[in-house]
Amino acid sequence: MLALEHFTARTGEKPLLRISTAGSVDDGKSTLIGRLLHDTRTVWEDQLEELGRSTVNRASRGLDFSLLTDGLRAEREQGITIDVAYRYFATPRRKFIVADTPGHEQYTRNMATGASTADAAIILLDARKGVLPQSRRHAYIAWLLGVRRLIFAVNKMDLVDFSASVYEDIRAQAAPLLALLEGAEADFIPVSALDGDNVVEASPRTPWYTGPSLLELLETIEPPASAVTRPFRFPVQLVIRPHLDFRGYAGQIASGRIRTGDEIVTLPSGRHSRVKRIVTFDGELPEAFAPMSVTLELEDELDIARGDTLAAPEAAPTLARRAEAILVWMNEAALAAGRTYLLQHGPRTVPARVEKILYRWDVNTLEPRPAQSLELNEIGRVLIETAEPLAFDSYRDNRATGGFILIDPIHNLTLGAGLIESAVRRERRGAAGVAFRAARLTPVERQALFGHKGVVVDLSARAALAPLLERQLLEQGHRALLIEIEGLPAEALAEAGQIVITTLPAAQPLVQSADLSADDDEALLELHERLRRSGVFLIQDDVEPGEGI
Repeated sequence: MLALEHFTARTGEKPLLRISTAGSVDDGKSTLIGRLLHDTRTVWEDQLEELGRSTVNRASRGLDFSLLTDGLRAEREQGITIDVAYRYFATPRRKFIVADTPGHEQYTRNMATGASTADAAIILLDARKGVLPQSRRHAYIAWLLGVRRLIFAVNKMDLVDFSASVYEDIRAQAAPLLALLEGAEADFIPVSALDGDNVVEASPRTPWYTGPSLLELLETIEPPASAVTRPFRFPVQLVIRPHLDFRGYAGQIASGRIRTGDEIVTLPSGRHSRVKRIVTFDGELPEAFAPMSVTLELEDELDIARGDTLAAPEAAPTLARRAEAILVWMNEAALAAGRTYLLQHGPRTVPARVEKILYRWDVNTLEPRPAQSLELNEIGRVLIETAEPLAFDSYRDNRATGGFILIDPIHNLTLGAGLIESAVRRERRGAAGVAFRAARLTPVERQALFGHKGVVVDLSARAALAPLLERQLLEQGHRALLIEIEGLPAEALAEAGQIVITTLPAAQPLVQSADLSADDDEALLELHERLRRSGVFLIQDDVEPGEGI
């Protein structure tokens, strides 16, 4: 944090560009960034001295520039990038924040982290290998995360004798990929990160290349529209109440701007108020904008808690419990549709489940494929449902309010990163084709949901059969419940759609055990047949008596 503050103070008001690197293993991402830092003279003298000591007795020709970003011991020992490393540098024209991200498949989650805040992505390609599946995956993830400016750095050109035909072949390999990335703008630069060709200065060893060097291109890229230009969004992180006369809502402005006296709407409650004061540590402000961290005091006493959102009423976010989203799965255990996870959306964390996996993308063709699950590093489109309404925007419109992560509720591990596409309204259509409105469930609706009617089975005369029948029914997917304690409302549960098995005399049972066969297996089979004949089951079952017992 201190390094970033020093960097921003030193570089003044120059325009800022955030960059991430991506690509396959050993394509030279860390070396390229190290060379960029070295040749722009933004490396401290003590760093250069340490770099010289660290590269003694190495096989590389000269300094190992990857060590300027690979700071972890494991990274230096293995010669790979594991975690995201952020570096800051500036030129007379602008300032940069660059994220060095790993290329290994198992660290794809870290690559997505680095790309999530980037304005442009540098995709490294080894000139000897061309466009690899991991290169395609990283380019696609960067595009999904909203990065529309892609720079393909064809690295290690020194190992192919700076061949123009190799460079052109790689451009041709990438063309089908770019055709699938709607709105992407791509540049190709032949470089040698180790020797510095076309990194900062144009190289005489590529006379056939007439485009800019990497740094020259980075200095001319126009960053996307600032978050300030988008509608006002303020997720509440903390409610501050130091005394009876002050109640403030602290957080970071995700997008837009706010002024004293502006009207706001609070979500999910939908209550309206106006901003009374904008408070900071240094005093009050008449106006604040993204990404400032402030405390807002409102004119009205509203019930607002952590995770609620304050927004502009004329352009409020969507409020819904169900949405379609792009999901990047980042865990070794596959995504299980229907399982409950925790969804973190800004400061708000709610239980959620993936209702359905609509499809996954084939990493080679980027075409949708049917899928029952998502494995590690797979990307799919899912239908997700939350326990409580979320206030969100489409990720394409607002990164800050359109992204979320899924968390394992037991181990607290991040399992996947999601990008919200749109809200999905739950609809059930009848004969007239009108949307279903939530109301009290009728017996017919319960029967349709459960697959059977509610019923009381009196096994007071054959109590030993009760647990066997309950097990069979549950294993076949039916809603069955065994009651062996007096006072429990068997008839009421049956009216609610349950198959109630009781060993106590029932008032009005549909099935009684007084005249059942003496043999247990035959008695169970007879019970199944009686239930069917009584019209209880809408689901057929083929379990023979005695199976699963």
